[in-house]
Amino acid sequence: MATQLTGTTDLTTLGHRIRHFRAAAGLTLDALGSRIGVAPSQLSLIENGKREPRVSTLQAIANALGVSLSHLLDEQPPSTRAALEIELARAQAGSLYASLGLPSIKPGRSMPTEALEAVVGLHRELSRRASEAIATPEEARRANTELRETMRERDNYLPEIEELAEERVRASGHRAGALTHREVSIMAEQLGFSLIYADDLPHSARSVTDLENGRIYLPPASIPGGHGLRSMALQAMAHRLLGHERPGSYAEFLHQRLEINYFAAACLMPRDAAVGFLRTAKGDRELAVEDFRDAFGVTHEAASLRLTNLATSHLDIRMHFLRVGGDGALYKGYENDGIPLPADVTGAIEGQFVCRNWSARSAFTRTNRTTELYQYTDTPAGTYWCATQTGHTSADHFSITVGVPFDEAKWFRGRETTTRAVSTCPDENCCRRPTGALAERWASQSWPSARLHAHILSPLPSGTFPGVDDSEVYEFLESHSAQ
Repeated sequence: MATQLTGTTDLTTLGHRIRHFRAAAGLTLDALGSRIGVAPSQLSLIENGKREPRVSTLQAIANALGVSLSHLLDEQPPSTRAALEIELARAQAGSLYASLGLPSIKPGRSMPTEALEAVVGLHRELSRRASEAIATPEEARRANTELRETMRERDNYLPEIEELAEERVRASGHRAGALTHREVSIMAEQLGFSLIYADDLPHSARSVTDLENGRIYLPPASIPGGHGLRSMALQAMAHRLLGHERPGSYAEFLHQRLEINYFAAACLMPRDAAVGFLRTAKGDRELAVEDFRDAFGVTHEAASLRLTNLATSHLDIRMHFLRVGGDGALYKGYENDGIPLPADVTGAIEGQFVCRNWSARSAFTRTNRTTELYQYTDTPAGTYWCATQTGHTSADHFSITVGVPFDEAKWFRGRETTTRAVSTCPDENCCRRPTGALAERWASQSWPSARLHAHILSPLPSGTFPGVDDSEVYEFLESHSAQ
């Protein structure tokens, strides 16, 4: 195994520096290889940034070229031309260029520097325009992206909140089955709060906590089965249990929201009971979100998300989760299995359109949507098995998907499906660009009336608690405080 280079040496820059000093010394690859005892083909790979050399090889190269090792390893490109070539290579390796479905350019010696400057300039402008398009909500999108990446590094698992949830659930007297409304009320009482169901709850708030009078106000009705009311109550309690202060930034607000949602899910599907249930299902090769959902009396989405919390840490399964709107836009996503989620130039996935060939979208085309769609999808990152369930709200249809790499499908119900699709996204030729014949037939003969989504023009929610109308909340608390 090659000795690793120290620091953060960039192999592309290193290769350019070696080529620069070799040319300055008047040596061919064959001549340099002969001097240091390395095959010219290996030196070519090193110069093209495709192989990491041993430190001993680098020292031999430096000696043969008459430069110091530290000078050879300098992080600066050796020339203006080299800097342009390096910038071009990095731009062409990015997701933005990959989405265009165009071939990469390898600038040879015959390519004029002026032409190279023009191509790199086009890449800079392409990146600038892509960034400009998401500049308004940039802070929120970047914060959300950073939070998602942090959770991926932790396999979407927060052991400290798991422990807290287990403790509070046990203290409520809960022993098995779904967590009841009565047990949630006991948990609130143990914290010094009572649950009040109010018809006039402010429209901008899901719940309101009165710290002075020890009350948590909730709406009188929610998701059938009561999962929504239990979850909202648990989220309100989580703020107190986790010691949250008023958020000082949008990033902090998002982090708090993630923690309270995690706590509520960990209470409704307690870790020990949930892991026991899932391990038994895995042993029977019958893992299924619908069984997990029904066992704990929660929604399909809640069960799917909770599965991502526990799958890697306790079942040794890497997976992904998607919530996709009827228009194909990704509302919520998580992955630690390498599936190539669509992303903008900041890395944000929210609002990006998933491939039409993924089950998260093809499920909308089915006549019978009462059962899950099981599908294998071949992607540039490998083959994935997915299970997708569709649903709808008063405003839109949506789909909930969980999926795993091909080798992990053996543990899940629905693995026998023969439904299979191919996706080459982010190459736009996959599903986003019309065929040549269609474009030629209709490009000049069509004039669609675009549907303008209201959220496009909506400003980022403001306030201490973004989107909450403080005046409404204070007036509500004032009117109820004397009751």
